[in-house]
Amino acid sequence: MTGEAKGMWLGLLGVAAFSLTLPATRVAVASLSPLFVGMGRVVVAALPAAIYLLLNRRGWPSRKQFKSLVVVALGVAFGFPVLSALAMREVHASHAGIMLGVLPLATAAAGAAFSGERPSAGFWAMALLGSLLVVAFSLKEGGGSVNWADMALLAAVASAAIGYAEGTRLTRSLGGVQVISWAVVIAAPVLLIPAGVFAPVSVAVPLEAWLAFLYVSLVSQFLGFIPWYRGLALGGIARVGQTQLLQPFFTLAAAALFLSESVDALALVIAVLVCLTVAVGRKMRVATP
Repeated sequence: MTGEAKGMWLGLLGVAAFSLTLPATRVAVASLSPLFVGMGRVVVAALPAAIYLLLNRRGWPSRKQFKSLVVVALGVAFGFPVLSALAMREVHASHAGIMLGVLPLATAAAGAAFSGERPSAGFWAMALLGSLLVVAFSLKEGGGSVNWADMALLAAVASAAIGYAEGTRLTRSLGGVQVISWAVVIAAPVLLIPAGVFAPVSVAVPLEAWLAFLYVSLVSQFLGFIPWYRGLALGGIARVGQTQLLQPFFTLAAAALFLSESVDALALVIAVLVCLTVAVGRKMRVATP
């Protein structure tokens, strides 16, 4: 198996892990403060991350690496978790999942800006087509309107894309596990007190809310990034990032299965068309530094 093919499969594994994030967040914020969920998940994820760094006796990152890790932390350990948690109080997981369909295009753009990748015109065309399909579906589902929750989700997309691109660049020197481990360990002390302020004061929180919170803390915030960053490093940010076009439809399936949200025939048609754009885009040239 070539490095690019392995990167695509690892990327798909990461996407599968992330696809449950929004449904799990939706369950969690139904009983917990979204600010607690958004910041608390990072604090919890920092525990296994710190254990990994200690057991493997990883040295301190260099000054230059530390600055880049702060950028990663701002993107994937603050911006995306907090903004998406706030939005999930207002919209269904299926709607939010489709809104995140622009993430591959944003990731490719961030990869070009941060890592020097140069996708071909054909690649950009396929990425734009897939994103337009997803956005059109989202607008149709929302009755043609965009509310503040949608804007929060788009800001979350921008945060994630920057964190993905900068994290991938660091993965080539630190490794994917170290990148996400250091990112959450750096962010956790800053978020600990605010998370505590918004922590539930009552013990009468449903078990499913805590289980959902544990999922977004351990899988979405830590374990899912391990194959994801490795896949991006092996196959390229732009190319592997296109696997995220499938994430909204994984999320749709999870929302239907766990939250009983309806999935219509149009969603399935759009899913097939998006899969085609990923398949065609994978064959397009992407120049890497």
